[in-house]
Amino acid sequence: MTERIAELAAEHDRSAAFPAESLRIAHEAGLLTATIGRPYGGQGAGVEETARILHRLGRADPSVALIAAMTLTNHARQAVQPHWPEELYARVVKESFERPVLLNHARVEPDLGSPARGGLPATRARRTAGGWAVSGTKRFVTGAEGLDWFLVWATTDEPEPRVGTFLVPGGSPGVEITGRWDQLGLRASGSHDVTFRDVEVPYEHVIGLGPYGPAAEQDNRAGANLHLPLAALYLGVARAAQSFFHTFAHARVPANLGHPVARTERFRRTAGEIEVLLAAAEQLVFDGAARVDTASPAYTPEQALGARVLADRHGVRAVELAVRLLGNPGLARGNPLERHFRDIQCAPVHAPQEDIALLALGTKALNP
Repeated sequence: MTERIAELAAEHDRSAAFPAESLRIAHEAGLLTATIGRPYGGQGAGVEETARILHRLGRADPSVALIAAMTLTNHARQAVQPHWPEELYARVVKESFERPVLLNHARVEPDLGSPARGGLPATRARRTAGGWAVSGTKRFVTGAEGLDWFLVWATTDEPEPRVGTFLVPGGSPGVEITGRWDQLGLRASGSHDVTFRDVEVPYEHVIGLGPYGPAAEQDNRAGANLHLPLAALYLGVARAAQSFFHTFAHARVPANLGHPVARTERFRRTAGEIEVLLAAAEQLVFDGAARVDTASPAYTPEQALGARVLADRHGVRAVELAVRLLGNPGLARGNPLERHFRDIQCAPVHAPQEDIALLALGTKALNP
């Protein structure tokens, strides 16, 4: 399954087309529904299994992995703490077992930026006779053109405004992609800008509607179920880069050397450093994920944040070492290493970014 997705990855990167075929393959393998809770008929995959799924998908095509990650984490949250309207979620689950059903939050805004840094959304939900009319623009909505459900974070227009997540079906009248994703890496992730113009939402299709305050802000410490799988996803990218590095080292035989460069001390030393970086990061991420699954009281949210910071650093550094040693071939568009180098640059971009994570870690360290 992952081999076929990997075969399609280069073309998806070139065209930036939505990877529908790859997501269909992942769905048929049961990967898009792995975290649906057992009470809903799913297998209830935990954080460690989710991390391993995304590690494998990230190695094949990180754009596909990131789209899958958003769906998997939404189901995982519902399994741990049900918050969707029950009848609606039951319908989503039924459809999810039949075909790829994609879910993702729409939170980042042009003026607000990432909610990880606080602030009230400018997107507005206007009260109507039958529910809500949602209007506003969101940025970086991964998988936008293929989403079945947008989870739109918005503020009500009531005299005393409330904030909540409004469940908007994909393809609803008034939903439009208004800015195309054209980035260095993860080019097929379809993380477009989406504008909502008076999109109708039934009154009861809202999650967590309440006054704005600490309870409504994004808790950057509490997201271990997303931080660790995301870190694993990008470690998968680094492993793919490592694999090409090894292939190149065995195949490259300079005329003046007479044997593969894999036998030189310089390549062996770099190969060792790359392996140390990735093995250590994977141990941090997978062991941490296992401890989250067992609800170990000794494993803190700060440790999950720290594991992700180190994993991102190690992944980026490992790919950088491979590119640097290969020189021009490492940056040639015809080699997959160039694509892996671009994709791994996206690792530190996900919220909460490193400075926010380190602030949380430092606050805890200074105030144990």
